[in-house]
Amino acid sequence: MSSALTPDQRIQELRDALEHHEHLYYVLDAPELTDAQYDALMQELKGLEEQHPELITTDSPTQRVGGKPKDGFVKTPHSRSMLSLDNAFSEADLSAWDVRVRNGLPSSETVRYVCELKLDGLSLALHYGPHASGAAHLERGLTRGDGSIGEDVTSNVRTIKSVPLSLSAAKLKAAGLPQSFEVRGEVVLPHAAFVKMNEEREAAGLAPAANPRNAAAGTIRTLEPNIVAQRRLDLYAYFLLQRDGETLMPFQSEALAALKAAGFRVNAHASVVDTIDEVLGFIAKMEGLRDSLGYEIDGVVVKVDSTAQQRRLGFTGKAPRWAMAYKFAARAGVTRLEDVLFQVGRTGKLTPVAALAPVLIGGTTVARATLHNADEIARLGVRIGDFVQVERGGDVIPKIITVIEDKDHPRGTREIVLPTHCPECESVLVRVEGEVDWRCINASCPARMSEELLHFAARGVMNIEGLGDAMVAQLMAAGLVHGIADLYRLKEKKEELLALERVGEKSAQALLDEIERSKTAPLARVLFGLGLRFVGERTAQLLASHFGSMDALMAASAEELEQVNEVGPRVAQAVIEFFAEPRNVQLVEELRKEGLTFTAEKRVTTTTFEGLTFVLTGTLPNLTRDAAKALIESAGGRVSGSVSKKTSYVVAGEEAGSKLEKATSLGVPVLDEAGLLRLVEEPAK
Repeated sequence: MSSALTPDQRIQELRDALEHHEHLYYVLDAPELTDAQYDALMQELKGLEEQHPELITTDSPTQRVGGKPKDGFVKTPHSRSMLSLDNAFSEADLSAWDVRVRNGLPSSETVRYVCELKLDGLSLALHYGPHASGAAHLERGLTRGDGSIGEDVTSNVRTIKSVPLSLSAAKLKAAGLPQSFEVRGEVVLPHAAFVKMNEEREAAGLAPAANPRNAAAGTIRTLEPNIVAQRRLDLYAYFLLQRDGETLMPFQSEALAALKAAGFRVNAHASVVDTIDEVLGFIAKMEGLRDSLGYEIDGVVVKVDSTAQQRRLGFTGKAPRWAMAYKFAARAGVTRLEDVLFQVGRTGKLTPVAALAPVLIGGTTVARATLHNADEIARLGVRIGDFVQVERGGDVIPKIITVIEDKDHPRGTREIVLPTHCPECESVLVRVEGEVDWRCINASCPARMSEELLHFAARGVMNIEGLGDAMVAQLMAAGLVHGIADLYRLKEKKEELLALERVGEKSAQALLDEIERSKTAPLARVLFGLGLRFVGERTAQLLASHFGSMDALMAASAEELEQVNEVGPRVAQAVIEFFAEPRNVQLVEELRKEGLTFTAEKRVTTTTFEGLTFVLTGTLPNLTRDAAKALIESAGGRVSGSVSKKTSYVVAGEEAGSKLEKATSLGVPVLDEAGLLRLVEEPAK
């Protein structure tokens, strides 16, 4: 550090330098520093911030990977609905839309279009707010959700290097942006990052991800920001709004230019055109470049450039009239069905998978395709040896579309026979009346076990820190764990645990301590962890509260199960089938022997909150989110995830965020923890 600079000056100098080089590397793909040089600057900054923690700010490059979200992701309303677009599948469709647009505007007005790539990823809304320095800081990142309400994934968005954590006053001025605004964009996983991720998953003994889109969506919604940071997600910005949801710029093309000037990654393949013929020319050009882009696209989005014209054209019930998505034709090929394999997933679902003679479709060699279920096989009338048309549905998951039958493609002769027993554990497969899928209901089935273990250990279930994808894969590969109960016997195999790659004394003991602590998890969590079909977190809580013990639940009849609030015939049948499987009963007994909680806490229930709906937000000083929820429900109340006019109370703690703001705007009463406890003690009215 230069002696002429104070610590705060050097810290700011380093931050500016790192932000500059992150922009060059992650946005412009034009790095000026080697990785070692960049790392040296980052280490110097981290060292200075450790020495001067009072100078750490949320927009520092060292803070990109933050803590885990508390109790999952909070549902948050969008400032303006994130609507889907209508689709055009032919030139005729697009030309008809062009006519509708021009007929919807005065004939004297010129109509121009902006053509942009339709990126195949996950839509996000980023909210920026003012800082005393005149800068704008990233405040919130939301998924699209249902279009009206998204999930707050800010902790994960902060790890995406192409997302600015802050924009200086100078950048805002250059881009013509206020301090408060909203950016919408698409998160994608580039092909290179997708290949690397799958190589790592396969090396760890895990199934590869199906496609970049699903991998991007799954990554952004993981509760582990460190995992998100390890995968090079990119965000391409494409829309600019005021905080109230109104557009900021008079033209979409100007919004793209402003976003680029502000430092966001904006896709280079965008063009302003005057005629539908030029639109079609752009589409043809992009379809030709499709396989060389390095990321997935499935079409082109065409928007009216003028935002004033956009407002006049308006919306249908579900989509804007001023935009259209032209979908590229799905990529297909013809090949021979050589065999059918059967796979079992975490829930026990049996999926037939077609083994194909390898065929090149859209630049990718396809050798597997899903056949979904027995009904789909019957619908297709497919046999082993048939020639089939295979399509990459949505350019992602290959599926068989039809059987080819002509003189050049003779029919196969072998019928596809569905197994009656699980291909892994030999348990009898079960098909619930009214459903299409056959399932293995043995919770200890090896084919299910990896995903079962991850589910059992997840936050919100048994919450075993350190038992993630890589650790589960290592434990299973080493033969240390064959089922859930084996987790509780790992303490007897510590030496073998220490022999695993990247497992030291400290991490091994931490894992064993976490497993031991999980024994205190309540009965509802144990039920949820067992993975009974249709038994999620709430249903597990209802069953535990109603029956009070594992034994009472196991002995319950269908009629007794259906007496539980929100439990119908389908759930009741799933519970009975689960406990009718001898190996599931054996698992329960093994867990009992290991000391897990098999009785529910006796809670005094009242009707104090009967008919009232509560929303929890922020961090309470003493009660956890689960404890506050249990307290409300024990008093007869209901806990909701979003604030509306029908909300009775919002219980707010520290860092309450948008839910508190919405409660205030709607006039919903707000309680702190002490207020909630006082209300519980009041007599029922």
